[in-house]
Amino acid sequence: MATSDDRSALLETIPDVRDGLTRTERVILYVLRETQRELGGRNVPTAMLYGRVLEYADMSERELHLYLDRLGVKGDGS
Repeated sequence: MATSDDRSALLETIPDVRDGLTRTERVILYVLRETQRELGGRNVPTAMLYGRVLEYADMSERELHLYLDRLGVKGDGS
């Protein structure tokens, strides 16, 4: 029988059937959108995003950059 930790790990890695996003990807996009609203639509500094994402998910800065690359989030206005 799968434990609660096993189930949580599985939910972290399997994309949702509705949109293909994992829980972590969804958290990153949610935090990005909310922070952008707070900043009046301006770009969100990666350091600020990272600090806020850490409130929901444990990851390294490198992992955040990998997720952002996979999600197509571009920095420096490009």
